[in-house]
Amino acid sequence: MKKKGKKHSWGIAAVLLAVMLTVAGCGADGNSGNGGKSGNVSNNGNAAGSNANEGEKAEDKPLQEVQLVLDWSPNTNHTGLYVARDKGYFEEQGLKVDIIQPGQEGSDAMVASGKSEFGVSVQETVTMARIAGVPIVSIAAVLQHNTSGFASPVDKGIDSPKKFEGMRYGGWGAPIEEAVIDAIMRTVDGDVSKVDLLSIGDADYFAAVKRDIDFAWIFYGWTGIEAELRKEELNMLYLTDYSDKLDYYTPVLITSEDMIANSPEVVKAFSAAVSKGYQYAIDNPEDAAEMLIAAEPDLNPELVRASQQWLSPRYQDDAPRWGEQKLSVWSNFSEWLFENQLLEAELEAEKAFTNEFLPQ
Repeated sequence: MKKKGKKHSWGIAAVLLAVMLTVAGCGADGNSGNGGKSGNVSNNGNAAGSNANEGEKAEDKPLQEVQLVLDWSPNTNHTGLYVARDKGYFEEQGLKVDIIQPGQEGSDAMVASGKSEFGVSVQETVTMARIAGVPIVSIAAVLQHNTSGFASPVDKGIDSPKKFEGMRYGGWGAPIEEAVIDAIMRTVDGDVSKVDLLSIGDADYFAAVKRDIDFAWIFYGWTGIEAELRKEELNMLYLTDYSDKLDYYTPVLITSEDMIANSPEVVKAFSAAVSKGYQYAIDNPEDAAEMLIAAEPDLNPELVRASQQWLSPRYQDDAPRWGEQKLSVWSNFSEWLFENQLLEAELEAEKAFTNEFLPQ
């Protein structure tokens, strides 16, 4: 369906998200921060159990069960999480972490409602959620820089945003897509009204560009690397080449304000293990790739290995440590969203993220 008319606010989406969270909360049996389980998590986040002694050694205590929900099907954005689980880094921190894929609710809703203690999200969704009053917080940036952009087969000749004119864009139907396309087209005097904006959902990129569309928004670290393996040359126009404000964090790891307030030691333990997992993937991309392949055998092994080699140096990149987030990145992107009428209010950026729980 072609999208026409002026840009829409995310207000409707935010209301829907809030309603969805209310329903999700009703299904969580009141066990906030417990993943809906009646097991080991107490209100103060300590391992529960009436037989536990105050002097009990940490290694003798039962592992505290927590749930981590992904944002999408497993891929190399998630490698450090699987490394942390399968090399025992979570256990070293007293945690047993169940990694699950998102249901229809999505990771943000599951974390905010207490069904999952931790999740994988993206900065734009966290921003939208917080504007709607949804209490989720980013605790780490998986990647330091935005590796996404608009990709098209070379033979279509789309080597500039100006050449989007007269072409078919295939996306998922979010207002941010038109706003981003418009923004980068304006840098070269392009006109977004001349682009045919189509919603194609989660259709396969490679099939879609052969049949239905001319270009799409992809993450190079996965779909771009797959194109290389297929020997299908792309024109790749990165968002960061056209605006510093579009260099936002995607993906990020999230938790709830409730977890931060009532179980900070659990958040700290989780962050320590995950940081160690991603550092291992940075230092040992080959081994880390094999661990992800072993954990998720349905993945294309060749793609995982090539993607991991490309992505591992980009996890930390120019940051002083893996996961660290800057206030300027959160402020710049939220200001851009507000200026482009994609937010109904300005974000209190300093409350949307924290570096507090990352290891020093």
